[in-house]
Amino acid sequence: MRTGDDAESRAQGWRTLAALHACIDDVLEPALQRGHGLSVSEYGVLDVLSRQDVDAGQRLRMAQLARAIVLSGSATTRLVDRLERRGLLRRRLSDEDRRGIYTVVTEQGRQLLDRARSTHDEALARALREASELPELAPLVRALAALEPVLRPSEPT
Repeated sequence: MRTGDDAESRAQGWRTLAALHACIDDVLEPALQRGHGLSVSEYGVLDVLSRQDVDAGQRLRMAQLARAIVLSGSATTRLVDRLERRGLLRRRLSDEDRRGIYTVVTEQGRQLLDRARSTHDEALARALREASELPELAPLVRALAALEPVLRPSEPT
């Protein structure tokens, strides 16, 4: 009955990943809210947009943004609406086809992101340290640490 074992193994892996996500979120959310008035999702939107190619206008279409932050299209739209009302980003029509709508970080959004980045990074490091002390999460934290050099953007030479 190998198939049942594989299915249970995948299910256990998924539960472990979800548990690690919850542990991280439990530390990140209050730190970002308290320090900067941002949710984890709002920070994620600003961060993803800020990492886009400067020459391309640091922008993404809504569907691209939704995929990048792992939210549904409607949830992404609501999130973008909130951030736009706060002046942290704006929507812009595509110059190429005039139908596509891009989302762009404003200067105010960039400044808030710059202030929030260290809070995010410190809270994430703390959450991973805490998770590494839990026997059920420690292997996953170690696996993530092993991936870190692969995931880190290369430095310009």
